[in-house]
Amino acid sequence: MKTVSRFLEPEPPARVQITFEGAPLMVPEGANLAAALLGAGVEVFRHSPASGAPRAPYCMMGACFECLVEIGGVARQACMIEVAPGLEVRRPALAGAAGGAGTVGGANAVGAAGDA
Repeated sequence: MKTVSRFLEPEPPARVQITFEGAPLMVPEGANLAAALLGAGVEVFRHSPASGAPRAPYCMMGACFECLVEIGGVARQACMIEVAPGLEVRRPALAGAAGGAGTVGGANAVGAAGDA
């Protein structure tokens, strides 16, 4: 019987550089993006379009949309993204602002893609 388990002394994951709001961060490759950002000290992921209140991850399983970030011009749930080298992450623009992030995963937040 083996007495050594790889789960008892796991090797630390490789760290890769991503950016959040233009600031470089070193985070574990393959990690959940929301968890990696929280671990790197990011406390505010976005601001509520209704009140401007700061928002951050809540459910960590894709149900609440509190962890929305902008990646490649599209608002995405950080808890559903895996960290990859060179990822450029920003806070989404408030809805209605110039260049606002009215899309989630490529579809309009109110209706189907292409609806105005």
